[in-house]
Amino acid sequence: MPDGASGGAVTVLRALTALARLEDGAEEYLFIGPSDDPEWLRSMLPSRRQIVRGPSPDGLRVDRLEPLKRALGPLRPAARNVKRILTAPTAALAAAGAGTRDPSKFFAPDPPKNFYESLGCDVIHFPFQSFEPCALLPSIYNPHDLQHLHHPEFFTPQEIARRESLHPAACRAAHTVVVASQFVKRDLVERYRIDSEKVQVIPWAPPPLPESARAAHADDFSKLKKKYGLTDRPFALYPAMTWEHKNHFRLLEALALLREREALAPVVVCTGYKTDFWPHIERRMNELGLGEQVKFPGLIPYVELGALYRAAQFVFIPTLFEAASGPVFEAWQHGAPAACSAVTSLPEQAAGAALLFDPLCVEEIARALARMATDVDLRDELRRRGARRLEDFSLERTAKAYRAVYRRAAGCALDEEDRSLLRRDWTLRQLND
Repeated sequence: MPDGASGGAVTVLRALTALARLEDGAEEYLFIGPSDDPEWLRSMLPSRRQIVRGPSPDGLRVDRLEPLKRALGPLRPAARNVKRILTAPTAALAAAGAGTRDPSKFFAPDPPKNFYESLGCDVIHFPFQSFEPCALLPSIYNPHDLQHLHHPEFFTPQEIARRESLHPAACRAAHTVVVASQFVKRDLVERYRIDSEKVQVIPWAPPPLPESARAAHADDFSKLKKKYGLTDRPFALYPAMTWEHKNHFRLLEALALLREREALAPVVVCTGYKTDFWPHIERRMNELGLGEQVKFPGLIPYVELGALYRAAQFVFIPTLFEAASGPVFEAWQHGAPAACSAVTSLPEQAAGAALLFDPLCVEEIARALARMATDVDLRDELRRRGARRLEDFSLERTAKAYRAVYRRAAGCALDEEDRSLLRRDWTLRQLND
């Protein structure tokens, strides 16, 4: 649900709705929403697209684990361990009518074992970190990342155990595993011994800017300044939920260091949903005396966030872990220069279009902040590079790449565009596009 706490999951769903807008294929798509309120998806989709109510936890059948047990063979003890995880509510996207073929060549004649198999689709896609075993149709799975193995300190033992039960089993049972970066692909291959040919890299892309954003005027931002208590001073923007791995602590310490050592006090606006970790951030901010310099307005409307991107002097992203960064894309999209951490997938995504720094070093964070706040030429160059790098990504191209994955899983013939997208190295500047 788009309640703020879902974070990047809603961004992923927005990207996948672009599938329903493709007009050059015969596919039909069925979107499966939460059991309590599937209709909230309606505003994201073109008219007359199918939405169904997903199964409730109470309606799930015990025998639904059997297909996964058969698929895993010797890993059946692990399958027993994931029973609790796999009986949690899931959200999914099903692709139906993926082309002409003889279903008997691909599916066993067994009757449906669960809700998803009963829908009559050719492919099922689980785009979030949940999975339903489906023996009668090929599945696509997005594990997104293995942050819990890189930073176990940010997770409870129970959550680590849940993910370690779910991810390896789901990756092995799925027809194709899709991730947003080469970094995550390497992680899956090395840590779970997943066949690299099974893992497809398809990055997300920012949705097109709404017309309201394109038509924004200076007086719009004047209203925002009053609403969120901003002055006329230049400011940096950091859009992120207050999870611990977003590294707000070191950002605050770097700002305090700049103030004490160089008498430099850039204003930073940190938007995003306030998690349970927020009181710790607030306490540290007050200890460092940064209450007037750093603003935490919380979750703000999408259009207002776009206005802040366009008004910001620069976007600053000191996160410790990202499978892919939506704020980096959005900074480029709104014409803001960006600086981000030199860890995980970020150097691959930025490809020279952002200033990189070590997010574990307060000194380096401070130096990066100082450079972005004082070097006009650097900001102009990063703005130009960001605009060029953004050309390598588009929502339509992402949707077509997912469609190619669906077609391949369904056993359909691929056209040359499909094959090209499945071969594409998204980490490189695509000079021939």
